[in-house]
Amino acid sequence: MGKQIEITKPSNLFNEDGSLVQTGWARKPILKYNKEWIGKSWWRIKEWDHYSVLNKEFGFQLTIGDIGYLTQMSYVWLDFKNKMRDGKGIFKFFTKSKLLPLSSLEDSVIEFPTKKFKAKIVKEKNKRILSIEDPTFMKGKGIEGAITLEDKPEWDNTVVVTGYNEDPRLFYYNHKINMMPATGTLKIGKDIYEFTPDRSFGLMDWGRGIWPYRTHWLWGSACGMVEGVPLAFNIGYGFGAVGSEPNATHTENIVFYNGKAHKLDEVTFHHENRDPTKPWKFTSNDNRFTMTLEPLLPHREKINFGIIYSDSSLLHGLYSGEIILDDGKKIVVKDLLGHAEDIYWRW
Repeated sequence: MGKQIEITKPSNLFNEDGSLVQTGWARKPILKYNKEWIGKSWWRIKEWDHYSVLNKEFGFQLTIGDIGYLTQMSYVWLDFKNKMRDGKGIFKFFTKSKLLPLSSLEDSVIEFPTKKFKAKIVKEKNKRILSIEDPTFMKGKGIEGAITLEDKPEWDNTVVVTGYNEDPRLFYYNHKINMMPATGTLKIGKDIYEFTPDRSFGLMDWGRGIWPYRTHWLWGSACGMVEGVPLAFNIGYGFGAVGSEPNATHTENIVFYNGKAHKLDEVTFHHENRDPTKPWKFTSNDNRFTMTLEPLLPHREKINFGIIYSDSSLLHGLYSGEIILDDGKKIVVKDLLGHAEDIYWRW
Protein backbone atom coordinates (compact mmCIF):
# COMPACT_ATOMS: atom_id res chain seq x y z
CA MET A 1 0.00 0.00 0.00
CA GLY A 2 1.18 3.50 -0.78
CA LYS A 3 1.16 6.46 1.56
CA GLN A 4 -1.90 8.70 1.66
CA ILE A 5 -0.70 11.93 3.25
CA GLU A 6 -3.53 14.39 3.78
CA ILE A 7 -2.74 18.10 3.60
CA THR A 8 -4.64 19.83 6.42
CA LYS A 9 -2.72 23.07 6.99
CA PRO A 10 -2.85 26.00 4.53
CA SER A 11 0.38 27.22 2.97
CA ASN A 12 1.80 28.60 -0.23
CA LEU A 13 2.10 26.10 -3.05
CA PHE A 14 5.71 27.05 -3.87
CA ASN A 15 8.87 27.74 -1.98
CA GLU A 16 10.97 30.64 -3.26
CA ASP A 17 13.02 28.26 -5.45
CA GLY A 18 9.89 26.93 -7.20
CA SER A 19 9.78 23.64 -5.33
CA LEU A 20 6.59 22.51 -3.59
CA VAL A 21 5.98 23.33 0.06
CA GLN A 22 3.72 20.29 0.53
CA THR A 23 2.59 17.29 -1.50
CA GLY A 24 -0.38 15.07 -0.80
CA TRP A 25 -4.15 15.09 -1.10
CA ALA A 26 -6.67 17.44 0.50
CA ARG A 27 -10.42 17.86 0.87
CA LYS A 28 -10.32 21.53 -0.22
CA PRO A 29 -7.80 23.65 -2.20
CA ILE A 30 -6.19 25.20 0.88
CA LEU A 31 -2.80 25.89 -0.74
CA LYS A 32 -2.27 29.31 -2.34
CA TYR A 33 -1.14 29.22 -5.97
CA ASN A 34 1.60 31.82 -5.43
CA LYS A 35 2.50 31.97 -9.11
CA GLU A 36 5.17 34.63 -8.63
CA TRP A 37 7.44 31.88 -7.28
CA ILE A 38 6.67 29.33 -10.02
CA GLY A 39 9.78 27.48 -11.10
CA LYS A 40 9.65 27.68 -14.91
CA SER A 41 8.94 30.22 -17.66
CA TRP A 42 5.48 30.97 -19.07
CA TRP A 43 5.83 28.65 -22.06
CA ARG A 44 6.08 25.66 -19.72
CA ILE A 45 3.02 26.48 -17.58
CA LYS A 46 -0.19 24.52 -18.20
CA GLU A 47 -3.48 25.81 -16.81
CA TRP A 48 -7.08 24.83 -17.49
CA ASP A 49 -10.66 25.09 -16.28
CA HIS A 50 -12.86 22.25 -17.54
CA TYR A 51 -16.56 21.69 -16.86
CA SER A 52 -18.72 18.71 -17.83
CA VAL A 53 -22.48 18.53 -17.19
CA LEU A 54 -24.23 15.21 -17.80
CA ASN A 55 -27.43 13.29 -17.46
CA LYS A 56 -28.20 9.93 -19.03
CA GLU A 57 -29.63 11.46 -22.22
CA PHE A 58 -27.25 14.34 -23.04
CA GLY A 59 -24.39 16.48 -21.80
CA PHE A 60 -22.40 19.65 -22.34
CA GLN A 61 -18.72 20.42 -21.77
CA LEU A 62 -16.88 23.74 -21.71
CA THR A 63 -13.09 24.02 -21.46
CA ILE A 64 -10.45 26.70 -21.54
CA GLY A 65 -6.85 25.52 -21.57
CA ASP A 66 -3.83 27.84 -21.54
CA ILE A 67 -0.40 26.29 -22.16
CA GLY A 68 1.42 29.61 -22.45
CA TYR A 69 2.17 29.59 -26.15
CA LEU A 70 -1.40 28.53 -27.00
CA THR A 71 -4.86 28.83 -25.48
CA GLN A 72 -7.93 26.91 -26.60
CA MET A 73 -11.55 27.55 -25.70
CA SER A 74 -13.82 24.69 -26.73
CA TYR A 75 -17.25 23.25 -26.13
CA VAL A 76 -18.73 19.80 -26.77
CA TRP A 77 -22.34 18.65 -27.06
CA LEU A 78 -22.99 14.99 -26.16
CA ASP A 79 -26.12 13.14 -27.25
CA PHE A 80 -26.13 9.70 -25.64
CA LYS A 81 -29.42 8.57 -27.17
CA ASN A 82 -28.35 9.25 -30.74
CA LYS A 83 -24.67 8.37 -30.15
CA MET A 84 -23.55 11.79 -31.33
CA ARG A 85 -20.76 14.13 -30.28
CA ASP A 86 -20.21 17.58 -31.76
CA GLY A 87 -18.48 20.79 -30.78
CA LYS A 88 -16.09 23.53 -31.68
CA GLY A 89 -12.79 24.99 -30.55
CA ILE A 90 -10.86 28.18 -31.20
CA PHE A 91 -7.20 29.00 -30.56
CA LYS A 92 -5.24 32.06 -29.53
CA PHE A 93 -1.46 32.09 -29.64
CA PHE A 94 1.11 33.41 -27.15
CA THR A 95 -1.33 34.19 -24.33
CA LYS A 96 1.62 33.79 -21.92
CA SER A 97 -0.30 32.16 -19.08
CA LYS A 98 -2.26 35.28 -18.12
CA LEU A 99 -5.90 34.34 -18.80
CA LEU A 100 -7.01 32.12 -15.94
CA PRO A 101 -7.62 32.93 -12.25
CA LEU A 102 -5.14 32.00 -9.54
CA SER A 103 -7.85 30.51 -7.33
CA SER A 104 -10.66 28.03 -7.95
CA LEU A 105 -12.61 29.39 -4.97
CA GLU A 106 -12.59 33.14 -5.56
CA ASP A 107 -15.28 34.77 -7.71
CA SER A 108 -14.17 35.24 -11.31
CA VAL A 109 -15.33 35.72 -14.88
CA ILE A 110 -13.60 33.89 -17.73
CA GLU A 111 -14.51 35.15 -21.18
CA PHE A 112 -13.02 34.18 -24.50
CA PRO A 113 -14.82 36.22 -27.17
CA THR A 114 -14.23 35.06 -30.71
CA LYS A 115 -15.86 35.51 -34.08
CA LYS A 116 -16.96 31.87 -34.03
CA PHE A 117 -18.82 31.68 -30.71
CA LYS A 118 -19.29 33.30 -27.31
CA ALA A 119 -18.59 31.35 -24.15
CA LYS A 120 -18.29 32.37 -20.51
CA ILE A 121 -17.50 30.74 -17.16
CA VAL A 122 -18.64 32.71 -14.12
CA LYS A 123 -17.83 31.81 -10.49
CA GLU A 124 -20.22 33.63 -8.17
CA LYS A 125 -20.31 32.60 -4.50
CA ASN A 126 -21.41 28.94 -4.49
CA LYS A 127 -22.51 28.88 -8.11
CA ARG A 128 -20.61 28.26 -11.33
CA ILE A 129 -22.42 29.41 -14.45
CA LEU A 130 -21.60 28.17 -17.96
CA SER A 131 -22.98 30.00 -20.97
CA ILE A 132 -22.68 29.41 -24.70
CA GLU A 133 -23.89 31.12 -27.87
CA ASP A 134 -22.99 29.88 -31.34
CA PRO A 135 -25.48 30.47 -34.21
CA THR A 136 -23.38 28.35 -36.60
CA PHE A 137 -23.47 25.13 -34.55
CA MET A 138 -24.73 22.03 -36.37
CA LYS A 139 -24.85 23.62 -39.82
CA GLY A 140 -26.73 26.70 -38.66
CA LYS A 141 -29.08 25.15 -36.12
CA GLY A 142 -27.25 27.09 -33.46
CA ILE A 143 -26.75 26.49 -29.76
CA GLU A 144 -27.44 28.89 -26.90
CA GLY A 145 -28.17 28.77 -23.22
CA ALA A 146 -26.75 28.69 -19.71
CA ILE A 147 -26.28 26.09 -16.98
CA THR A 148 -25.82 26.85 -13.27
CA LEU A 149 -23.89 24.39 -11.11
CA GLU A 150 -24.34 24.35 -7.33
CA ASP A 151 -21.08 23.95 -5.44
CA LYS A 152 -21.90 22.66 -1.96
CA PRO A 153 -19.18 24.09 0.33
CA GLU A 154 -19.81 21.50 3.05
CA TRP A 155 -18.88 18.65 0.68
CA ASP A 156 -15.32 17.35 0.35
CA ASN A 157 -13.56 17.70 -3.01
CA THR A 158 -10.68 16.06 -4.86
CA VAL A 159 -7.49 18.06 -4.38
CA VAL A 160 -3.98 16.79 -5.14
CA VAL A 161 -0.56 18.42 -4.98
CA THR A 162 1.76 16.15 -6.93
CA GLY A 163 5.52 16.44 -7.39
CA TYR A 164 7.89 14.81 -9.86
CA ASN A 165 11.03 12.87 -9.06
CA GLU A 166 12.97 14.21 -12.05
CA ASP A 167 12.73 17.92 -11.19
CA PRO A 168 11.47 19.58 -7.95
CA ARG A 169 10.06 22.50 -9.99
CA LEU A 170 7.65 20.24 -11.88
CA PHE A 171 4.25 19.98 -10.23
CA TYR A 172 0.52 19.37 -10.61
CA TYR A 173 -2.00 21.25 -8.46
CA ASN A 174 -5.50 20.02 -9.18
CA HIS A 175 -8.94 20.75 -7.74
CA LYS A 176 -11.89 18.67 -8.87
CA ILE A 177 -15.49 19.00 -7.76
CA ASN A 178 -16.90 15.66 -8.85
CA MET A 179 -20.60 16.34 -8.23
CA MET A 180 -22.56 19.59 -8.56
CA PRO A 181 -26.36 19.63 -9.14
CA ALA A 182 -27.11 21.39 -12.45
CA THR A 183 -29.97 23.65 -13.49
CA GLY A 184 -30.46 25.26 -16.89
CA THR A 185 -31.41 24.87 -20.51
CA LEU A 186 -29.68 24.67 -23.86
CA LYS A 187 -31.48 25.33 -27.12
CA ILE A 188 -30.26 23.63 -30.31
CA GLY A 189 -32.32 24.68 -33.29
CA LYS A 190 -35.93 24.29 -32.16
CA ASP A 191 -35.10 21.67 -29.54
CA ILE A 192 -34.80 22.61 -25.86
CA TYR A 193 -32.71 20.46 -23.51
CA GLU A 194 -33.33 20.94 -19.81
CA PHE A 195 -30.87 20.16 -17.04
CA THR A 196 -32.60 19.52 -13.71
CA PRO A 197 -30.72 19.08 -10.40
CA ASP A 198 -32.35 15.77 -9.53
CA ARG A 199 -30.69 13.98 -12.47
CA SER A 200 -28.11 16.35 -14.01
CA PHE A 201 -24.74 16.88 -12.36
CA GLY A 202 -21.66 18.90 -13.16
CA LEU A 203 -17.96 18.15 -12.81
CA MET A 204 -15.19 20.75 -12.46
CA ASP A 205 -11.55 19.98 -13.28
CA TRP A 206 -9.28 22.94 -12.34
CA GLY A 207 -5.64 22.22 -13.10
CA ARG A 208 -2.39 24.16 -12.81
CA GLY A 209 0.97 22.60 -13.48
CA ILE A 210 4.36 22.30 -15.09
CA TRP A 211 4.71 18.84 -16.54
CA PRO A 212 7.31 16.95 -18.55
CA TYR A 213 6.91 17.40 -22.30
CA ARG A 214 5.70 13.78 -22.63
CA THR A 215 2.84 12.77 -20.35
CA HIS A 216 0.46 9.85 -20.01
CA TRP A 217 -2.63 10.24 -17.85
CA LEU A 218 -5.59 8.06 -16.95
CA TRP A 219 -8.63 9.59 -15.31
CA GLY A 220 -12.19 8.62 -14.49
CA SER A 221 -15.09 10.18 -12.62
CA ALA A 222 -18.74 9.40 -11.96
CA CYS A 223 -21.61 10.69 -9.85
CA GLY A 224 -25.30 10.23 -9.13
CA MET A 225 -27.78 9.10 -6.51
CA VAL A 226 -27.47 5.60 -5.00
CA GLU A 227 -30.47 4.62 -2.88
CA GLY A 228 -31.21 8.31 -2.37
CA VAL A 229 -27.67 9.23 -1.26
CA PRO A 230 -25.25 11.33 -3.39
CA LEU A 231 -22.30 9.22 -4.53
CA ALA A 232 -19.30 10.26 -6.63
CA PHE A 233 -15.76 9.10 -7.20
CA ASN A 234 -12.51 10.21 -8.78
CA ILE A 235 -9.89 7.75 -10.03
CA GLY A 236 -6.65 8.22 -11.91
CA TYR A 237 -2.87 7.95 -12.21
CA GLY A 238 -0.08 8.05 -14.76
CA PHE A 239 1.97 11.15 -13.96
CA GLY A 240 4.20 12.45 -11.18
CA ALA A 241 5.28 10.68 -8.01
CA VAL A 242 2.07 8.85 -7.10
CA GLY A 243 1.04 5.46 -5.80
CA SER A 244 4.00 3.16 -5.21
CA GLU A 245 6.60 5.40 -6.91
CA PRO A 246 9.53 6.75 -4.87
CA ASN A 247 8.68 9.93 -2.92
CA ALA A 248 4.95 9.40 -3.56
CA THR A 249 2.66 10.89 -0.93
CA HIS A 250 -0.80 10.10 -2.30
CA THR A 251 -3.07 9.03 -5.13
CA GLU A 252 -6.11 10.89 -6.51
CA ASN A 253 -8.50 8.01 -5.86
CA ILE A 254 -11.37 9.17 -3.65
CA VAL A 255 -14.99 8.10 -3.15
CA PHE A 256 -17.53 10.67 -1.96
CA TYR A 257 -20.55 9.36 -0.06
CA ASN A 258 -23.06 12.01 0.98
CA GLY A 259 -20.32 14.60 0.47
CA LYS A 260 -17.70 12.95 2.70
CA ALA A 261 -14.38 11.73 1.26
CA HIS A 262 -13.31 8.09 1.61
CA LYS A 263 -9.69 7.68 0.51
CA LEU A 264 -8.58 4.78 -1.68
CA ASP A 265 -5.02 3.67 -2.43
CA GLU A 266 -4.14 2.66 -6.01
CA VAL A 267 -6.72 1.97 -8.76
CA THR A 268 -5.75 0.24 -12.01
CA PHE A 269 -7.50 0.67 -15.36
CA HIS A 270 -7.95 -2.57 -17.33
CA HIS A 271 -8.79 -2.12 -21.02
CA GLU A 272 -8.09 -3.92 -24.27
CA ASN A 273 -5.74 -1.76 -26.37
CA ARG A 274 -7.39 1.34 -24.85
CA ASP A 275 -10.50 0.48 -26.91
CA PRO A 276 -13.37 2.79 -25.81
CA THR A 277 -16.01 0.71 -27.63
CA LYS A 278 -15.51 -2.16 -25.15
CA PRO A 279 -16.13 -2.18 -21.38
CA TRP A 280 -13.29 -0.95 -19.16
CA LYS A 281 -12.66 -2.53 -15.78
CA PHE A 282 -11.17 -0.95 -12.64
CA THR A 283 -9.74 -2.57 -9.52
CA SER A 284 -7.97 -1.24 -6.43
CA ASN A 285 -5.04 -2.80 -4.62
CA ASP A 286 -6.87 -2.38 -1.28
CA ASN A 287 -9.84 -4.42 -2.65
CA ARG A 288 -12.24 -1.55 -1.94
CA PHE A 289 -13.10 -0.56 -5.51
CA THR A 290 -14.25 -2.92 -8.27
CA MET A 291 -16.03 -1.40 -11.23
CA THR A 292 -16.95 -1.94 -14.88
CA LEU A 293 -17.72 0.93 -17.25
CA GLU A 294 -20.09 0.09 -20.11
CA PRO A 295 -19.70 2.59 -22.96
CA LEU A 296 -22.55 4.84 -24.05
CA LEU A 297 -20.50 7.13 -26.28
CA PRO A 298 -16.92 6.10 -27.16
CA HIS A 299 -14.48 8.58 -28.68
CA ARG A 300 -10.99 8.26 -30.16
CA GLU A 301 -9.00 11.29 -31.28
CA LYS A 302 -5.48 12.11 -32.40
CA ILE A 303 -4.14 15.66 -32.66
CA ASN A 304 -0.78 16.31 -34.27
CA PHE A 305 0.47 19.87 -34.57
CA GLY A 306 4.12 18.91 -34.45
CA ILE A 307 5.14 20.27 -31.07
CA ILE A 308 1.66 19.42 -29.73
CA TYR A 309 0.45 15.83 -30.03
CA SER A 310 -2.25 13.85 -28.26
CA ASP A 311 -3.67 10.36 -28.61
CA SER A 312 -6.84 10.13 -26.54
CA SER A 313 -9.22 7.29 -25.80
CA LEU A 314 -12.36 8.45 -24.02
CA LEU A 315 -15.70 6.91 -23.14
CA HIS A 316 -18.78 8.18 -21.40
CA GLY A 317 -20.86 5.39 -19.98
CA LEU A 318 -22.40 3.64 -16.98
CA TYR A 319 -20.36 2.31 -14.05
CA SER A 320 -21.46 -0.76 -12.10
CA GLY A 321 -19.68 -2.54 -9.27
CA GLU A 322 -18.89 -2.34 -5.55
CA ILE A 323 -17.20 0.18 -3.25
CA ILE A 324 -16.10 -0.31 0.36
CA LEU A 325 -16.15 2.90 2.43
CA ASP A 326 -13.68 3.76 5.21
CA ASP A 327 -16.01 2.29 7.84
CA GLY A 328 -16.41 -1.01 5.95
CA LYS A 329 -19.86 -0.24 4.54
CA LYS A 330 -20.38 -1.82 1.09
CA ILE A 331 -22.02 0.28 -1.62
CA VAL A 332 -23.44 -1.54 -4.64
CA VAL A 333 -23.33 0.68 -7.73
CA LYS A 334 -25.58 0.09 -10.75
CA ASP A 335 -25.46 2.26 -13.90
CA LEU A 336 -23.76 5.32 -12.39
CA LEU A 337 -23.12 7.87 -15.14
CA GLY A 338 -19.52 8.93 -15.72
CA HIS A 339 -16.49 8.82 -17.97
CA ALA A 340 -12.96 7.47 -18.23
CA GLU A 341 -10.03 8.45 -20.42
CA ASP A 342 -6.52 7.31 -21.32
CA ILE A 343 -4.44 10.02 -23.02
CA TYR A 344 -0.87 10.32 -24.24
CA TRP A 345 0.37 13.91 -24.56
CA ARG A 346 3.31 15.76 -25.98
CA TRP A 347 2.75 19.43 -25.12
